Amino acid sequence: MKNNKNNNKITNITGVNDKKPISIKESNSEAKYYNRTIEEINKMPEIDTTSTICPECKLIIAGKLYKDENNVMIMKECPEHGLFIEKYWEDYDLYMKMRKYNYNGRGIDNPNYVNKGENCPFDCGICERHKSHTGLANVVVTNRCHLSCWYCFFYAKSGDLIYEPSLEEFDNLFINLRSQKPIAANALQLTGGEPTLHPKIIEIVKLAKLRGFDQIQLNTTGINLGFNIDLAIKLRKAGVNTLYMSFDGVSKKANPKNHWEVPLILKAARKANIGIVLVPTVIRTINENELGSMINFGLNNIDIVRAVNFQPVSLVGRMPKKQRQTQRITIPGTIKQIEEQTNGNISRDDWFSVPCLGSITKFLEAATNSYKYDLSIHFACGTGTYLFLDDKKVIPITRFLDVAGLTEYLQEVFREMDGKSSLKRKAYALKSIPKISSFIDKQKQPKSINVLNLLLSIFTKNTFNSLGKFQMNSLFLGIMHFQDEYTYDIKRVEKCNIHYAMPDGEILPFCTFNVLPEIYRDKIQNQYSIPKEEWAKTHPDWKYSKDKYIRDVKKLEALKEYKKTYGNLIDYFKQ
Repeated sequence: MKNNKNNNKITNITGVNDKKPISIKESNSEAKYYNRTIEEINKMPEIDTTSTICPECKLIIAGKLYKDENNVMIMKECPEHGLFIEKYWEDYDLYMKMRKYNYNGRGIDNPNYVNKGENCPFDCGICERHKSHTGLANVVVTNRCHLSCWYCFFYAKSGDLIYEPSLEEFDNLFINLRSQKPIAANALQLTGGEPTLHPKIIEIVKLAKLRGFDQIQLNTTGINLGFNIDLAIKLRKAGVNTLYMSFDGVSKKANPKNHWEVPLILKAARKANIGIVLVPTVIRTINENELGSMINFGLNNIDIVRAVNFQPVSLVGRMPKKQRQTQRITIPGTIKQIEEQTNGNISRDDWFSVPCLGSITKFLEAATNSYKYDLSIHFACGTGTYLFLDDKKVIPITRFLDVAGLTEYLQEVFREMDGKSSLKRKAYALKSIPKISSFIDKQKQPKSINVLNLLLSIFTKNTFNSLGKFQMNSLFLGIMHFQDEYTYDIKRVEKCNIHYAMPDGEILPFCTFNVLPEIYRDKIQNQYSIPKEEWAKTHPDWKYSKDKYIRDVKKLEALKEYKKTYGNLIDYFKQ
């Protein structure tokens, strides 16, 4: 049901002309971090303009993307708090390559709110301005967690309210997501906190499956599953396909979160037949030197690890410039580290922006006269590639498949089909499919797979099952960089397809939910949370400290699983 949104979340949104101007001296204080004067910056080539926010007061202000040598920078000026300059992308040429795949999706025909989003991102919910349907729906099942990671978006600290919606509220959430038109949300991530702490996590998964979600993943540390294989098996039977598992490095130093438990988690996942996506949060000076090792670890466990999805850290909250400079790493910075650490086996040219798949979607929609799952996110949000193992040789998909050529060809076919009758579109599609083989170098493709058959299966069926068959034979590498107040780009927000569903019916883009917590995440969750005293009445044995996991390092390192997992790794990138 559509509602008229009451735009009262932020009341001080004003224009910039009624504020005092910023002096050149104040502007130069920010520019000096990049060894630039404001005069030099103003002469640099402009790439794009956007709307953004002031990191201090959250005023909506104008932003400019510009080229500084090989970097893409974002600059914005708040009338009250001055100039802010931040690194947006660390490779201008790669930015321009990815940019050509940008396109607008169809959005949602029945958005939650009837408004044009003039006050974006402060009238979110989702509105008519939004350009992408829900590609992945996040549902928070609890804010309790057994760890306390400093860079986490949120978890319940001592004294905080407890957020754990009822089964009825979860069911309403799922119904709301599945009612989206023209494409119902089909992929669900149950997150937290640590979702396995919820006492009814099995029932929640079953409810989601009942409501029609094909893909259900659990965003987890995996620790509870490593010590409870039966829970892993029950979750798989209930409908969980994937563990979206925190994994910040192979070494103890880089991954103090779950390094010692990973061997047990792998064992549980194999027993339960649940695929694993390794999810490293990448922080410069902390773990950026282990990206190649993490991919190598995934290849060593390719029977159960389906992907490594890197997430360059989102520096949410007020943070000194020097610290941001030290810890910030962008998508191209991550790609560069991967190329260096894999000795060129995975190169800069092997990566493509997520919306490059748009030509496949458009081709299929025109051929079948039906809407398809559409990954129309902003090109700067995410990139990916696929790796295949041929004996012990790592082969990126671009070495045997002309990805750029194939997507361009499908785009051309779509243009020919557009506007034609259903019968003629099908004829065009049938005529074009045989040419797909010309984009495959059969001499270089892995011997263990038939790439043409896999592609034809995706093109003709376009289901999660067809994509699953493709991924079962490969290791997907993804890089998804969520925004923070300093890099905020509203053009990215309005194309986001990773959404949070809330009990009040709101569906929120990831980078409004987490970057503006005082307006969305914390405010809404507090409305549906209960004080710890009330929680304790129905959970008499509970207290915050009992949620926390206490590790016995010596015991874990003595396990045969630990020694086997870390002691016999093949180096697939050795020169």
